[in-house]
Amino acid sequence: MTRPSPGPIAPRTMLRKIWDSHRVAVRDGGEALLYVDRHYAHEGSFHAFDILKLQGRSVRRPDLTLCIADHYVPTVSRDAADASPEIANMVEQLSENARRENLPLLAMGDAGQGIVHVVGPELGMTQPGLVIVCGDSHTSTHGAFGALAFGIGASEVAHVLATQTIWQAPPKVMRVSVDGTLGAGVTAKDVILSIIASIGADGASGHVLEYAGSAIRSLSMDGRMTVCNMSIEAGGRAGMIAPDDTTINYLRGRPYVPTGADWEAAEADWRSLASDADASFDREARLDAGTIAPSVTWGNSPEDAVPVTASVPDPSSLDDEGASAAMAATLEYMGLEAGTRLVDVPIDRAFIGSCTNARLDDLRAAAEIAKGRRAVVPAVVVPGSTAIKAAAEAEGLDRIFEEAGFEWRHSGCSMCVGINGDTAAAGERVASTTNRNFRGRQGKGSRTHLMGPAMAAAAAVTGRITDVRQLVPAPAGQRD
Repeated sequence: MTRPSPGPIAPRTMLRKIWDSHRVAVRDGGEALLYVDRHYAHEGSFHAFDILKLQGRSVRRPDLTLCIADHYVPTVSRDAADASPEIANMVEQLSENARRENLPLLAMGDAGQGIVHVVGPELGMTQPGLVIVCGDSHTSTHGAFGALAFGIGASEVAHVLATQTIWQAPPKVMRVSVDGTLGAGVTAKDVILSIIASIGADGASGHVLEYAGSAIRSLSMDGRMTVCNMSIEAGGRAGMIAPDDTTINYLRGRPYVPTGADWEAAEADWRSLASDADASFDREARLDAGTIAPSVTWGNSPEDAVPVTASVPDPSSLDDEGASAAMAATLEYMGLEAGTRLVDVPIDRAFIGSCTNARLDDLRAAAEIAKGRRAVVPAVVVPGSTAIKAAAEAEGLDRIFEEAGFEWRHSGCSMCVGINGDTAAAGERVASTTNRNFRGRQGKGSRTHLMGPAMAAAAAVTGRITDVRQLVPAPAGQRD
């Protein structure tokens, strides 16, 4: 008896290809048990390890979990004494849990230490086609490599540690295409802020975002990671970009990638992950790259992003009374008046860092603006990893920043989450390269304006929100 040959496989999206290859089981409601290829853990994961201890369980695949001290480590030094006793204890707990479970660990003083979403790609542990999870919402960063990467809660972290699997409801897929050529001074941060402003902070709710188009393909891997990082701020479950030559060239030769014939097989597999030409998406959105300008937020949501040349919006222009009242309350909190040009808004400090914008490309862009100028407000630069710090120092970027009056720090999440005193005071206005501008995010009563690294450096040397295109490069006579 001959079996009928299977029919042609329907065109699939990149998400569906990865989902199908990792599905272990399916519940009646459609929820799937997915195999997890990589699990990244940080100091905040102690709750999950406590659950395992209470249940008398151990980590199923120690080789597939990497522990990294990043969220709560002090950045002024590598000395735990510069952290509060509570935070120092959390850092030590991570080390203890890693030792007990025989897990790879990048501790505070390790040469490979850094922000988890920076280090994973650096090491080549983040690869196309993998399912990657971490107890942090910005795990979406790793989707820049064509991986399905998303954040999970403490109980889910415990489940992954014990089983190397996770239950997930199948998300929808939204493709966002950005075509055309980005203008001078426009960066990946401006692209994602413009996308969020266009579709809204909950515009991708229930969806995985797939970014496409010529402007996306023109981005470096550092830029692609910035875009995918902030998919969460658009309400998405994850963000993804199909692997291509840029992806392959970034990964080639990194410590954890395959070698020899295995590399050739892996490369062929990675290139096959792109969504099929006829694949259908649940939603589509398009942006013209030529319309995107250097951007900045004025409010308390990443969707409050506008071109730096714009003015503070007027609540009275809104027809909806609730929306008008909410905008008025936001402007009161931010200390802004409707109609004020954003380039006239003074800032009190600048922060360049975080898993969004602390990679080498970011530091180079900021240093280009800082070179030959002086910061007129406190400004801090926190590299995304110890390796990036060393690479930046080899290029002399640290000297550029320090000569310009910027503080050069060790790697960690720092002011992004307001840890170890890395905060702004109530009422202080921060030019920040981070991903969130929620009330109190960088200190109680603080006011955060999101922008790219060069924009933050421009704000630091002028003392106000500044169109970076007015400062590139510094006039020769102003250089030291």
